[in-house]
Amino acid sequence: MSLTITLQAVGVVRSPYTDDDESRDWTEVESQIIVDDALAPGLQGLGDYADIVVTFVLHRFRFDPDRDLVQQPVTRPNVEPVGIFALRTYHRPNAIGASTVRLLGIDGGVLRVRGLDALDGSPVLDIKPYMPPLHRRTGTMSAIDPEI
Repeated sequence: MSLTITLQAVGVVRSPYTDDDESRDWTEVESQIIVDDALAPGLQGLGDYADIVVTFVLHRFRFDPDRDLVQQPVTRPNVEPVGIFALRTYHRPNAIGASTVRLLGIDGGVLRVRGLDALDGSPVLDIKPYMPPLHRRTGTMSAIDPEI
């Protein structure tokens, strides 16, 4: 299947990290999303939400099928190797990342967030509110951790 898609960034991530340490715990990392001035009015009302979903480009990573298609999970060394679509690795067939993060504040076109696993300079493709009734799937369990 071949399909060309053209996207335009709505902003850029400012993060304290520029390296690809996949074992990093991002949960407490604070970063900023600098939204394009022309799109900043679109942030109106976003501050009413505690969490947001950020879609971004994994701009420093490349996918190598021989290395990345099936791999040992970095955070679960006792699990058998799994396919790329069962992982949250940076090295993906399409360099697209998505994270649900805590929105700490908005100042003009600058969002302060916690938990965004994007490197400094990552282009942001979309920002939307996290709405649990729309995102939650009841009655499902993780095959790896039944408590999830």
